[in-house]
Amino acid sequence: MHPTAYPITRRTDAVDILHGQRIDDPYRWLEGDARSDAEVAAWIAAQNVVTNACLAELPGRAVFRARLEALQNHEKFTIPREQGGRYFYTRNPGLENQATLLVRDSVDGPDRVLIDPNTWSDHGTRALAEWAPSKDGALLAYAVQEDGADWRTIKVIEVATGKILDDALAWARFTTIAWASDGAGFFYTRYPEATAGDAALANHAVYFHALNTPQSNDRLLYATPERPELLHFVEVTDSGRYAVITSTPGTQTNNLVVIDLHDERWQPRTVVKGFDAEWSPVGDAGSTLYLLTSGRAERRRIATLDLADPGAAPRDLIAEDSAVLGDARLVGGRLIGTYLVDVKTQLRRFTLDGRPDGVVALPGIGSAGGFQGHQADNEAFFVFTSFNAPTTIYRYDVAANTASVWAAPTVDADLDNIVVEQRFYAARDGARVPLFLVRRSDIAGPAPTLLHGYGGFGISMISYYEPNLLAWIEHGGIVAIANIRGGGEYGKAWHEAARLDRKQTSYDDFIAAAEYLHAQGIVTRDGLAVHGESGGGLLVGAVVNQRPELFAAALPGVGVMDMLRFHRFTGGRLWMGEFGDPDDAAQFRTLLSYSPYHNVAAGKPYPAILVTTADTDDRVVPAHSFKYVAALQNIDAGPRPHLVRIETQAGHGAGKPTAKAIAEMADKWAFAAVWAGLRVE
Repeated sequence: MHPTAYPITRRTDAVDILHGQRIDDPYRWLEGDARSDAEVAAWIAAQNVVTNACLAELPGRAVFRARLEALQNHEKFTIPREQGGRYFYTRNPGLENQATLLVRDSVDGPDRVLIDPNTWSDHGTRALAEWAPSKDGALLAYAVQEDGADWRTIKVIEVATGKILDDALAWARFTTIAWASDGAGFFYTRYPEATAGDAALANHAVYFHALNTPQSNDRLLYATPERPELLHFVEVTDSGRYAVITSTPGTQTNNLVVIDLHDERWQPRTVVKGFDAEWSPVGDAGSTLYLLTSGRAERRRIATLDLADPGAAPRDLIAEDSAVLGDARLVGGRLIGTYLVDVKTQLRRFTLDGRPDGVVALPGIGSAGGFQGHQADNEAFFVFTSFNAPTTIYRYDVAANTASVWAAPTVDADLDNIVVEQRFYAARDGARVPLFLVRRSDIAGPAPTLLHGYGGFGISMISYYEPNLLAWIEHGGIVAIANIRGGGEYGKAWHEAARLDRKQTSYDDFIAAAEYLHAQGIVTRDGLAVHGESGGGLLVGAVVNQRPELFAAALPGVGVMDMLRFHRFTGGRLWMGEFGDPDDAAQFRTLLSYSPYHNVAAGKPYPAILVTTADTDDRVVPAHSFKYVAALQNIDAGPRPHLVRIETQAGHGAGKPTAKAIAEMADKWAFAAVWAGLRVE
């Protein structure tokens, strides 16, 4: 399926001199926006013609697509949020392009459709994003997402009647929605009106919107013009007394600002200064604010802060443990901590004074958490999932410490035949790295293997139910998920070990995982495909440049591929705390050493590569993928194809219609199967 010829990509003489070094950038013109740049639009069309012709030849394409549709055709729920005796949650019955927001007037009452975004557009490209009901459950504010963009428009609906109010708030991005307890309005965050769609983002700020007033009257509550790169997130505590604002430069660190909403001045007060650690509110009781923090605790601990005392400092409540504390919530007079022990969840209970109070029993080994509930109520909800257990919502009786199924899907898969195994392998420097292997129970010998990873921003690759992976496994393949450094599987130290000038550690860990799969006879010879998206797309691009002979196929999705210019687009400056600043000489050299675009080189046996991106991705702009593919197609990179699949009217992934997501995944799996030797019938 090698194309007879790639489209010709014009090269220019664009050059930068950075820190005394010449950097050629011949494909810079591909940074243009296809919506206004005819040459870029023509290039996209030409690439898609070649790619679509090649994908049409794949023998397993139709098989994967049909199976993915069957595997995805089951109910998908989110954890319900109770307010005012009403229960709000989203449900997709199977293959709808977008999930529908439902409401119940009692916990076991009938469902009523409140918002159905499938009616908003013909192709499912408008999506429901963030949403929040008022404390009395009478109103719900919700955000509308267009074509997968990060920009939002916030609207308000009456829950009883379904009437949409006139309120419409623009310029929201990276926002939370938090209602005042009296339902008179809500807090949210947005950028200035003048922010251009693809410009670098600056001056995020917290506003309060009073219902039935124009957005121009919204009250600016908190901004940091001296630190225009900061992101701000706001929530109102369960009691309704305090608005809590966390501000971050895009890393897992933040300061903390509190507004006493009982004081009519609504004066912001900084209670935790600096950006040395994470400080996340988990609940309040009286004047006590409970906080999850990595301050003096690489695996996190729980602290309290007396907001009635202006001079109070956080005090220890629950000490750091050998396990990693990922989340915590106050529900029913108890504090529930979600811990990771070798990437497997434990739910631990504590009294409000910090004493251990047992555990929450789980139905198996997997991932759980996401508690929704109130401090004063006995009822709460949480989710459980695993590689071989579909995502299920549990209703939890806090006093009795018992859980019962509230919503569970019926899936078209023989999950009893799916085996999950955890192994540990040695990294280049000797570190012990976890690796999940998922396969059919009858697959004992070497098999074509799909290796997946991320390794950034402290994000942990936990076990979860993913029908897309089952489609590969059911055909006799193996899925391997490497918990490499840069993630948060073992806390802050695991993340810090592969951040900034240590970023190469992520790539070394991932390469070591590939070597382990080969050395242990898990993967067939020339049968390893590698997959990752966003930061994982960067991971794939980097390791393929460094060790191409390890891989038969590579699937980098929406990846950050130009590490010298990422900070010039949309939210890219927010990633400098993770990757570094290209304008700093020392950090520039590190970034250049692994930047996928800049390290493409002829004479290497590159695997077959299918890059995936979308024309309106405003998180990782598609120019990253465009320039990387153009560089690959311009050199002698071996006989295997190097293609790009460019989705239209789609963004970074969130809000993508189900039909488009299935079609893309079928193409990726079919492409990888051909080159990794997975037989699809």
